[in-house]
Amino acid sequence: MGRDGFCGKTRNGGERRGLSEGGTSAAAGLRRSLKLSDLILYGVIVIQPVAPMSVFGVLSERGKGHVVTAILIAMVAMLFTGISYGRMARAYPSAGSAFTYVAQEIHPALGYVTGWSMVMDYILNPLICTIWCAQQAHQFAPGIPVWGWKIFFAAVFTLLNIRGVKTSARINAGMAAGMGAVVVVIFVAAARYILGHPHAEPGFFTRPFYDPQTFSTSGVFGCTSIAVLTYIGFDGISTLSEEAENPRRNIMLATVLTCVVIGLLSAVEVYAAQLVWPASQAFPNVDTAYVYVAARTWAPLFTIVGLTLLLANFGSGMGAQLGAARLLYGMGRSNALPKSFFGAVDAKHRVPRNNVFFIGAIVLIGAFFLSYGLGAEMLNFGALIAFMGVNLAALMRYFVRAEHKTSTELVGNIFTNLIPPALGFLICLGLWLHLSRPAQIVGGIWMLAGILFGVWKTRGFREQLSFEVPAE
Repeated sequence: MGRDGFCGKTRNGGERRGLSEGGTSAAAGLRRSLKLSDLILYGVIVIQPVAPMSVFGVLSERGKGHVVTAILIAMVAMLFTGISYGRMARAYPSAGSAFTYVAQEIHPALGYVTGWSMVMDYILNPLICTIWCAQQAHQFAPGIPVWGWKIFFAAVFTLLNIRGVKTSARINAGMAAGMGAVVVVIFVAAARYILGHPHAEPGFFTRPFYDPQTFSTSGVFGCTSIAVLTYIGFDGISTLSEEAENPRRNIMLATVLTCVVIGLLSAVEVYAAQLVWPASQAFPNVDTAYVYVAARTWAPLFTIVGLTLLLANFGSGMGAQLGAARLLYGMGRSNALPKSFFGAVDAKHRVPRNNVFFIGAIVLIGAFFLSYGLGAEMLNFGALIAFMGVNLAALMRYFVRAEHKTSTELVGNIFTNLIPPALGFLICLGLWLHLSRPAQIVGGIWMLAGILFGVWKTRGFREQLSFEVPAE
């Protein structure tokens, strides 16, 4: 993921562009060959065409069925945030980093806070993937208990990452194409099922957007705060600034268009699911709810969709664990964490082995105490802080520090440089405030611990504390 100034892997295991120790891009001299369409395709592959399916049950339960509305509201928030990411990528074309943007434009201490929030984000991603994979694998092989599958996936992620296994870009693209084909089959089966069952009530087709009997503002915004997970990874486009044609235009445009494509595709996916399986009916398993929805339209889809999502979460979890390990490696190398342990690299496989084991242990333990829904909210706790930071950084750079020589320029800057980042910040703040109380409490404890550590380590932030990871 490209939000936070950390080098390593994206959420789904794709390669990332990093920073060298001196802050220069390790990708310097790369050809500018990526067109706008290439950037959008990259964004869709990173986010994955089946993004809302894994979390559908949690969203439906939290929003009392208003999943479509939540997905679309989240899209608006990500559009404004995407504009801010794109604009900041112009100013820092080799960074692609929420940490860098906030540290440079506002204050290094706030940059550190942004970076620390993302540490939890990175650690939780492989954890929730482990939980989901265990739940789905149990549906295929119920003879093995869920706790057994949790141990299995935590161990497999760890062992594969120790060996330095990487997912190639071609495999990622092939998986994305396969997921797209599955989505098409789901749409066809859902349409056949819905049209084949008459519905006399007039509000049937509009109820997924608004159901007066269950609608509540807090419920919808609480659902939206989780729905942000659908878009996690869109900001990774900013890491391709040095390889894009006309990056000053195309990075921001691709980021915004990727959010639109994923948002509309996700809205259709959950809309069809809500028509097939009304919110008033309980799911056999909340975490794997979409698999049951698909199976209701056509029985073989239980296996097809279940296997597709299992593979998607497997790849995402494995890549995320290595990304988290490399993040801790960067913190250890910069002496933000004990260097002898976190800054060590295995000589044979060239991976931060200690950190892979460390993350694996956290994933294994956490999988027995967290639910998928709570883990997703805690992940978004960190993500939304980063999004707010990027919007504030864009606001400071392009409006507060901009020169307004005439009233016309001032009005123009208000519409282009004030309103978008301000709205992005406010919407993200509203969603952050609507996270569940347990997520806020645990996230707050994490942030407090990080801030106290930063104060101690930097003597009141008088010394720099780096989060950057050297390039491979």
